[in-house]
Amino acid sequence: MSVPVSQMWAVASYVVKQRLGGRRRYPLVLMLEPLFRCNLACAGCGKIQYPAQILRKHLTVEACLRAVEECGAPIVSIPGGEPLMYPDIGRLVEELTARKKYVYLCTNAILLREKLEAGVFKPSKYLTFSVHMDGLREEHDESVCREGVYDEAAEGIQEALRRGFRVTTNTTLFEGASPLRMREFFDAMMDLGVEGMTLSPGYSYSKAPDQDHFLPTRKTQELFSRMLANPKRRWKFNQSPLFLQFLMGKRDYECTPWGNPTFNMFGWQRPCYLLQEGYAESFQDLIENTRWERYGKKSGNPKCRDCMVHCGFEATAVHETFTSWKGFRDTVVATVTGKP
Repeated sequence: MSVPVSQMWAVASYVVKQRLGGRRRYPLVLMLEPLFRCNLACAGCGKIQYPAQILRKHLTVEACLRAVEECGAPIVSIPGGEPLMYPDIGRLVEELTARKKYVYLCTNAILLREKLEAGVFKPSKYLTFSVHMDGLREEHDESVCREGVYDEAAEGIQEALRRGFRVTTNTTLFEGASPLRMREFFDAMMDLGVEGMTLSPGYSYSKAPDQDHFLPTRKTQELFSRMLANPKRRWKFNQSPLFLQFLMGKRDYECTPWGNPTFNMFGWQRPCYLLQEGYAESFQDLIENTRWERYGKKSGNPKCRDCMVHCGFEATAVHETFTSWKGFRDTVVATVTGKP
């Protein structure tokens, strides 16, 4: 695991504080979407199918900061859309890092080099560029439906690293992914020098153009078991090893949909980052008035049946790590041995 000690300590102390305070449902990562527009149109994306008048809009920095304060999560992930197209992204990141929030700016990196050369960002332990990379050149360019994006992203990563920024990658996997090619991809990302990698199966967004390549549970477990069997010591993953064990079928977790709440121009999205079943006016309204029993595997909700996505289950894994001796022990063993 490649998460810095200071970040682990911030998350651990936050989780323990929530438990001591008797808080049953608490957020771990705020998914902050300041805009939906993007400079790519990926076949597996369910976020960019809004009408043009919605895609032209974006949140103000002040609205973003109010949501961050209201939520209180120690980590803020900024997806989108493409956040580097947000006109105030530099100011937003500066305000968040000044508040000691750990920011993961999730980008396809097409604009990264340009923004770095313009001095939009300053290196900080609180800021990480999480670059979207769905595999080696051939697989990634096919996934994002445009040739040349892999090379642009790799150049952006190298430039960010050269300037002293933290850089990780985020990878979404679909039906047909090759375990052998993914192992070669892990080597390639380590060669680039990224701090760590995050992995997740895709979610079957109803609005995604491609509905034929989402992974059911059994295939997800088979893929991750083969992909992560006998992992190389040099591979670093920027996520909970218990979550990786869940993806490999070694653990059975229930979803924690409130763990990664989502805020965008419509409000607080119910119930999670993946489903859009209404919006709450406040974070408190989201937590107190969402019918949580309707979601997760035990609910029998067909929309949740095959979901194993990080935004629902990584919070469950982190919760187990910091609230049970077994979870803590298993996390330490996996971290020390490098074997999820």
